[in-house]
Amino acid sequence: MMKKFILGVCAVTLVGSQGFAATDHAKLVDRLNAASRVLQEIEATPDKSIPTGILSDATCVAVVPGYKKAAFVVGGSYGQGVVTCKTSHGWSAPAFIQMAGGSFGFQIGGQATDLVLIAVNQRGMQDLLKSKFKIGGDAAASAGPVGRNAGAATNLTLKSELLTYSRSQGLFAGIDLNGTVVNQNTEDTRTFYSHDVPFSTILEGNIVTPPSARPFVGTVARYFRKAQ
Repeated sequence: MMKKFILGVCAVTLVGSQGFAATDHAKLVDRLNAASRVLQEIEATPDKSIPTGILSDATCVAVVPGYKKAAFVVGGSYGQGVVTCKTSHGWSAPAFIQMAGGSFGFQIGGQATDLVLIAVNQRGMQDLLKSKFKIGGDAAASAGPVGRNAGAATNLTLKSELLTYSRSQGLFAGIDLNGTVVNQNTEDTRTFYSHDVPFSTILEGNIVTPPSARPFVGTVARYFRKAQ
């Protein structure tokens, strides 16, 4: 039993070290482009996408392309993503985030999926990302509805701060991410902007969106405008 426990701890440690290693600028641009593609592909199937009522209430949108789960006795998960928030003059330049969670049980295997997190009240991710937060703990969260169910969308936005979605093998649905920790990725943000920039400065719209980030921010803005 002790041997299995040690193997599990090693698996989670490996996930963490691989997931949160420093990234060069080109890979960060690739991540932004991947996030843009995720939203474009969701947008292309309106009957199975995010309800317009949620899009119109969105204050921040985070996308984590290829969120990974790996397990050997102890399960672990990690992902790297980007977030932009609505401001008085449009959507902000992106900041970089990282997510980590774990599940215990006797399991072997791995999978990857795309995640989308939508903040739907004024607190938004600007406040949540002042420090790391736990989904379902520090921020009330619900698996988001899909399609044209406006009634369900309204009810969820009244009781949740975050709505969470996953997309895997072409299937898009709400997902329960309670217990997952979301944190600032200060190293990747520093690499992308070539210097330290506070998350509040970025997400409150006080920094110009770099050209390499405009496709992602533009995709979010276009998707949002369609909801109006």
